[in-house]
Amino acid sequence: MYLIVGLGNPGLQYAATRHNIGFEVIERFAYENNIKLNQNKHKAIIGSGHVKGQKVILAQPQTYMNRSGESIRAIMEFHKIKIENLLIVYDDTSLDLGRIRIRKKGSAGGHNGIKNTILHLGTQEFPRIKVGVGEKPPGWDLADYVLGRFGKEEMDIVIETIKKSSDAIECFIEEGIESVMNKYNT
Repeated sequence: MYLIVGLGNPGLQYAATRHNIGFEVIERFAYENNIKLNQNKHKAIIGSGHVKGQKVILAQPQTYMNRSGESIRAIMEFHKIKIENLLIVYDDTSLDLGRIRIRKKGSAGGHNGIKNTILHLGTQEFPRIKVGVGEKPPGWDLADYVLGRFGKEEMDIVIETIKKSSDAIECFIEEGIESVMNKYNT
């Protein structure tokens, strides 16, 4: 069984912001695999189904970004999911818009959602997809930048990046972390 988590903040005021790109990737993956995100459990919006013959749970924690780990731990404990079958998708300001980077493990890198997840799971050794949202412009506050929306001129790149991230999730489920890293970390 796999748990695929997209990080973001609940509420319409955060929809389509840079910080919520993890939510958007989960929504795209759910749509492509006919999985309904229609359950509210473990402080998350959840959907479940089968992808490539594997049982998959999709989750969008509703705890706000800085407390994402609470929800992730609750889901993992309830379903007895192995850490190597967890995949977290989230925004990364150190990657250019349009780039994704897949990692087997790693530090929080300043991302509060990942920092809280590491705290609650007691390890940083879990797979993740970092979705580039671009570096904040000079003089901008980081929170204002990540809670801002993409510009109209960026939308084609954002849509393509969400699709690429969704494809990477499918590859992770079907072929494993090494294969998805080899294919998408170019």
